[in-house]
Parts: sequence; C-alpha cells; structure tokens
Amino acid sequence: MKSLITTASERKRPFFPQIALVWRIIFGTLFVITLLLGGFTTLKPVVVLPRITLAPGFNLVDQTGAQISNEQVRGGIALYNFTYSGCIDDCPQTTPLMAEVQARVAQLETGGIPVKLVTISIDPEHDTVEQLAAYADAHNADPDIWRFATGSPMQIKSVIGGGFSTYYTEKEGKIKFDPAFMLVDGNGILRAEYRTAVPDTAIILRDINLLVEEAHNSTGPQKLAYEAAHLFLCYPD
Repeated sequence: MKSLITTASERKRPFFPQIALVWRIIFGTLFVITLLLGGFTTLKPVVVLPRITLAPGFNLVDQTGAQISNEQVRGGIALYNFTYSGCIDDCPQTTPLMAEVQARVAQLETGGIPVKLVTISIDPEHDTVEQLAAYADAHNADPDIWRFATGSPMQIKSVIGGGFSTYYTEKEGKIKFDPAFMLVDGNGILRAEYRTAVPDTAIILRDINLLVEEAHNSTGPQKLAYEAAHLFLCYPD
C-alpha cells in the first residue's frame, strides 16, 4: 500500500513545474510585447497623420462651369481653402499659399496618386463661374490641379461652416472669416487642419508626402505597422 501511495505522489509532482513553465512563457511573451510597443511608441518607426473626421460631402460648380464634388476628388489627396475673389486689403490672404503649393506639386513623387487643390468661395452671391474663372486666371491656376468652387449660400454654409467647422460671416458689407486649410486623404477623411492664413508650406508638403506613403503601404503586412502607428498616436512633431 505504501508503494502505491508513493507512486501516485510521484505522478503528481511534474504537474507543478509545468504550470510554472506556462506562466514563465506567458510573462515572457507579455514582457517582449511591452518592450516592442514601448519602442514603437518612442522611436516612431512609422509616422502618420491623425484621422480627424470624415470630410463633408458637397456638389458644387467650378470655374469652368463643370460639376465638382467630394466624390470626384476621392482616391487622391485634396487640400482645401476658403476665401473669395474680393478678398483684398486687410482680408486674410490664403490664395498665395495655394498658388505656391500648386507650383510645388509637380516636384512631389506621389506614385500616381493625384494631388488636388480646391478653393471654395465664401461669397457665392458675387463669385459666379465667370468671376471665379477670372480670379483663377489671375493666379495662374491649372484647372487640372486647382479648382475654384461655388454654389448656393446654403450649400456653401453647409460645407464650410458645418462640415469643416470654419467660421465666416458678412457684416456691414464685409466678409469676416477665419482662415483655414484642410487636408483630406483619398478615403475622404480629414487628416490635417491648418487654421492660419500663412501655414508653413514645407509642413503641408511633408503631410502630403505622409499621406502618399500611407496610401502606398496600406495593404499587406505593412498595413499592420500603420494601424499600430494610429493606435499609439505616432504623429509628426
């Protein structure tokens, strides 16, 4: 009987080392994952722009009289600004920066991803198609890259005031507005806001390049790295 008890006890002894081994593996794995995540967050091997919100939909008319909608610019990268052709004197001047970006778009290596510029007039009652065409010509706008859009006052207010959360109003015959530029990716998601009349052009071009890189690396194993970058807020400084 004693021999039988001893034998049963001996059978049970290996069970406890097995549990200890499993826990060591679990803790070791968690430790490695923590190190990798910490390194990813600190070193930022992949940098992304935040996904702010879905950009607004719209259906307007451009300086050539053609329809322009948010769906038409999907699949590419779009930079928006809001102004009007009568913006002079102390009015925030945002058109010159759009002209500068247009001039430098040709230097970007986008791998076939189009970069579009869209200026939406905040004075649709005066900015007719003909007026916008003259305004576009005055700034050497290439209609294949840079389009000027207008529509009904209600449409414009819905897109700019509602969709892009940018304030403007007409008071005493003058239009007051907060200058802003909006960068939207190929999926129609707002990725960057530059709420100033004179943002750094180099930063805008950098951000466009970041969206280009993300678009080219959004499939396959690399997609996981980009999703991790979004998860851990690996944003540019």
